[in-house]
Amino acid sequence: MRNHFVFNRLTFLFAAMILLTASLTANAQQKSLYHRLGGYDALAAVTDDFIGRLAADKELGRFFTGASDDSKKRIRQLVLDQLCQATGGPCVYIGRDMKTVHKGLKITEKDWDIAVRHLTATLDKFKAPSREKHEVLTAISSLKKDIVEQ
Repeated sequence: MRNHFVFNRLTFLFAAMILLTASLTANAQQKSLYHRLGGYDALAAVTDDFIGRLAADKELGRFFTGASDDSKKRIRQLVLDQLCQATGGPCVYIGRDMKTVHKGLKITEKDWDIAVRHLTATLDKFKAPSREKHEVLTAISSLKKDIVEQ
């Protein structure tokens, strides 16, 4: 009887180890987009490049005209926090919703397309793998209805 008890206990421990190993392997394969993109510092670099492209664009630069250096830093941090949170990172976006933030800016479909091209170029510059690039662009596209007014 004791041998049977030991055998059952060993069988249970062995099965538990297999399940734990399988679970850890699955978790390792299902890293968040945040981690697959390289974490906070990588997202900060992407944010800086992207905002720089938007501000320097002859058509989109108008959205940054008149913003103080302090306001530009706040915009940068809010974009970074939102990107971090949206990709599964530890950040918390504390800004207003996209509809409120962009209301009255008269952002057009053309403006949207230019911004998406800049984001794509930024992701290409940092060699984001195609799967991750697609996931970022898909997440961003869900915001379009709240950003584009015309």
